[in-house]
Amino acid sequence: MSERSDAGRKESGEGRMRADAQRNRQLIIEAARDIFIESGADAPLDEIARRAGVGIATLYRRFPDRDDLIRAVVLNTFSAMVDAAQDAEANGTDAYHALRLFMHRALDAKIGATMPALAGRVVFDDEVDGARLAAGTVVQRILDTAQEQGLVRKDIAFGDITFMVIRLTRPLPAIAKLLVDGDLAHRHLDIYLDGLRAEGDGERAELPAPVVTLADFDKVRKRLASGRADDL
Repeated sequence: MSERSDAGRKESGEGRMRADAQRNRQLIIEAARDIFIESGADAPLDEIARRAGVGIATLYRRFPDRDDLIRAVVLNTFSAMVDAAQDAEANGTDAYHALRLFMHRALDAKIGATMPALAGRVVFDDEVDGARLAAGTVVQRILDTAQEQGLVRKDIAFGDITFMVIRLTRPLPAIAKLLVDGDLAHRHLDIYLDGLRAEGDGERAELPAPVVTLADFDKVRKRLASGRADDL
């Protein structure tokens, strides 16, 4: 076997190792985000490793202490916002559609639940603050374009976009057991997005499931009143 073949095989093996390490890192970050949302920033690290499907030693190799992991979760969340905004701007059929794409992607990134759970536990240095501001710049540009094109009301401001995403990302404690809370948030976002449209612009979106009827809501209320929320 030639030296070139040996080198190629070694490089291929190292490439797979790097890909596996990157995949494990991302799995840990995503598991940590979800568990921090559920249990707070002091949640057990071994539970995060278990949910990520890795050993605790692997977690510590990637993130030597809890602060490193928290920082990675925050950076990953802001990075997801940047990717969502840039992808929406590039692929939206118009600026209003781009705004819709971004807001639905932002819901899935769970920023409104992640950041409150980690409040006070991450330093907003240049890297973290830069990641936060990067998404905002693109979203503001999309909003400006949508307003210039007459697709979105002129009185809508940046905070009307970001704070609605934050509100809708916050989990509903009891109803989430009855319905898929994320799906319900996307339905409510579609209602809100229709309200952003400029008067007379376009048709209203068909609302996705779930539909929470009065009977559904009353079921949740009765379960909570009886102290049987776990049965929902």
